[in-house]
Amino acid sequence: NERGPGEIKRLVVVSNRLPVVLAADEAGGWDVQPGAGGLITALAPVLRNRGGMWIGWAGVPADDAVRDALDNAATGAGYSLHAVALPEEIIDGYYQGFANEVIWPLFHDLLSRCNFQPHYWRDYLTANRIFATTVAEDTSEHDYIWIHDYHLMNVADQLKEMTVSRRTGFFLHIPFPPLDIFLRLPWRFQILRALLEFDLVGFQTARDTRNFIHCVRTLAPHLRITGRRGSFSVTQPEHTTRLGTFPIGIDFDSFDEQARSPEVEREMQLASDRLANIKVVLGIDRLDYTKGLPERIVAFQEALRRHPELQGNITLLQVVIPSRVDVPEYRSQREAIEQLVGNVNGEFTQPGWVPVHYLFRSLEPTELLAYYRMSDICLVTPLKDGMNLVSKEYCACNADGDGVLILSEFAGSAAQLHRGAIMVNPYDVEGLAEAINRGITMPDDERRARMRRLRNNVRRENIFWWTDSFLRAGASKRLDDFPVIEYFVPRERARPSVI
Repeated sequence: NERGPGEIKRLVVVSNRLPVVLAADEAGGWDVQPGAGGLITALAPVLRNRGGMWIGWAGVPADDAVRDALDNAATGAGYSLHAVALPEEIIDGYYQGFANEVIWPLFHDLLSRCNFQPHYWRDYLTANRIFATTVAEDTSEHDYIWIHDYHLMNVADQLKEMTVSRRTGFFLHIPFPPLDIFLRLPWRFQILRALLEFDLVGFQTARDTRNFIHCVRTLAPHLRITGRRGSFSVTQPEHTTRLGTFPIGIDFDSFDEQARSPEVEREMQLASDRLANIKVVLGIDRLDYTKGLPERIVAFQEALRRHPELQGNITLLQVVIPSRVDVPEYRSQREAIEQLVGNVNGEFTQPGWVPVHYLFRSLEPTELLAYYRMSDICLVTPLKDGMNLVSKEYCACNADGDGVLILSEFAGSAAQLHRGAIMVNPYDVEGLAEAINRGITMPDDERRARMRRLRNNVRRENIFWWTDSFLRAGASKRLDDFPVIEYFVPRERARPSVI
């Protein structure tokens, strides 16, 4: 069943976007800055200095100037960046259309937000064909091709059509829906067949894996499924696909170390001075209707109404990271959030105390870590999420060990963190309000015991554990088998002694 003969020597990551952002500078060139997001946070430490490759769309036309800028940026990363050239006329249908108006809402169980336009599917196939062509041209049979997320579910199928032999793994970062939701997809059979062309398909949770297997058993009953305990195989006449559960982690040690740095300590002290003697309840989320932000703000309002003793003593620090701001639905989401924040502040603000501090912007790394470190409670309450790395980052940065994580039952990380977090149903406004009060009034010994359990879990099941688990399943390799490339440091040569 192995595709691509010979030993695997290099790891190649393929995702919709490269891990950098390009912006035109005043000189007519390109300014390259690190990108943001869970995928980049997870995979950049894995590839760093190992001489691998990251293939993705640069967000701009992939001309010679862009390629030169990427080559320069890659020098400090220790892996190469290869840009995919997507024609302007398909980007909207592929990305905004099929990826974000079909798959994203459907896989998050939000059918009413789906827009099943036929041309979206055609543009999606074209984009996946272009990605597959780039993989075929820029890699060899000795590479392991690790493809990420819902934008690129058809790449292995396209490689097969091109008769290109590669060993491929696919990891889905978002949830996989149950059968009754997946059946609504007009292209359900095509997507299922395409996913079964990968050698390994990985999911965030056991529930996602079970949902996929249920879809295969129902829509392709002629295929043989074997296995148990999170590791399964689907056998076709000419190919076998392995299925597994691989909950993604973070670089715990890096977050823990940076959160203790003097720069973060200073930033934390400045923020704490502005909120002296106030308990801080933190929310950090990308602008998206899956994050449960309106429900969260209403629940915070309910907590202040139910427990007047909280008024003047706690503040919700809600950070919303701008995302898809040119999409009308996301603009409406932002307006709804800001109106709710205004309602809460209008009802409860007192001289010297504002109940909700609302920031609509990206954060500098030091600022983000300081907010994690100083917060008494972190609210992670998505309506549905594949994993949610904010929950893990908060635990890793809680160096003092006395924070409280309030976590949605519908976040993927709930499967790993439920024993230490306060679990909530984000649709239950009153229940979430009571959870906030419980987090504020929790005894010190319980709070520390819970956070100790959370930190141990995040430390143990970190990003390198995740990568090793996937590579062992998909390529019989460990991350250590792709050795770190040491930088060459010039040394002073020995000089002959003076006689």
